[in-house]
Amino acid sequence: MKFNVASKLLLQQLSAVSRIINSKNALSILDNFLLSVSNNVLTITGSDQENTITATVDVTEQEGEGRVAVNAKRLLDTLKELPGQPLEISVNDETFEVDIRFLNGHFVFMGVNGNEYPELGNYEGDAARFTIPAQIVQKGIDNTLFAASLETIRPTMTGVYWDICPLKEGAMEGQEDSKIPGIVFVTTDTHKLVRYTNTEANPGVSCSFIMPPKPAGILRNLISKDDADIEVEIYDKNATFRFATYTIACRFIIGRYPNYNRVIPRENPYKLNVDRVSLLTAARRVALFASQASFLVKMVIEQDSITLVAQDVDYSTAAEEKVSCVYEGEPMTIGFNANYLIDELNNIKCDEVKLTLSDPGRAGVFMPAEPKEGEDVVMLLMPMQVVDY
Repeated sequence: MKFNVASKLLLQQLSAVSRIINSKNALSILDNFLLSVSNNVLTITGSDQENTITATVDVTEQEGEGRVAVNAKRLLDTLKELPGQPLEISVNDETFEVDIRFLNGHFVFMGVNGNEYPELGNYEGDAARFTIPAQIVQKGIDNTLFAASLETIRPTMTGVYWDICPLKEGAMEGQEDSKIPGIVFVTTDTHKLVRYTNTEANPGVSCSFIMPPKPAGILRNLISKDDADIEVEIYDKNATFRFATYTIACRFIIGRYPNYNRVIPRENPYKLNVDRVSLLTAARRVALFASQASFLVKMVIEQDSITLVAQDVDYSTAAEEKVSCVYEGEPMTIGFNANYLIDELNNIKCDEVKLTLSDPGRAGVFMPAEPKEGEDVVMLLMPMQVVDY
């Protein structure tokens, strides 16, 4: 088997696929890329057993067809040291010796029989197929992934929950537990919850699943501005996402996701509008003086200002900073974890934030003051008990 390929293009696709490969694998064969050549197309496959990525590269002057597994780290490290130029890659079909020839020399190393690479994926049941704009998927994951739990004791909360409901004429949000028509992305770690809704997408199917954080992050990062649509196939326990030159297959996190609509307060009478950057930068400064045990920051909210207060009695440090705002409601003092507050303000994409409240013991809801058409972003943050200093 022999073919020619551009080194920069090959390195780009190998780097994308390498994101799925674990540093330590139970099966040593998964330390490798699977390279398959057919019809002047090189297909690169990488996997961690649960998730798989394939990428394709056009090749020229192909002679013969075949497949070989090549150590991922060795191949990547080799190509990173080469300047952009054409490569001639040949594989001995009997010994699986790989010879990479370039302008001034060549590299030789051993590969493994590609037939030893495991067949991955167990796609059972009828598939639900639909097409969705790539930018909606990217925005949905980008707005929510940061709020997913890192605690594996609750695996369902470590992923991104996709809740898809077909648009229907005259459909309304209605009751507390009704589904919002369109596509909804949700994450929570019990301290914070983020719901991103896009009502312009109409996949035409009704389904829901929990996507693990690793393939979700890779999918978000591989989508480019030029990608138009993603073809999605949903099975009982797996899904595949096809776009551009990539295919990502992942296994769902199995479990029941919490009823997120019931968690989000619907009647928070007190409303506050504030410049996002002003509040974010103030929170970052004040957080430096918060207790390292609780990271508590108090927000003393009045008609035209928020005063952020933090103190660490163990080190006799304190900070206070005032930020202008517009507030409709009774004066209130509420406490939040500084790290969670900064996370939400850092990830909400708007100039001005709207915060709705009811009392210091109930969750605050952050959202853009001027939401974009067809989009709805809601970020819930649980309060902390405020201790008088």
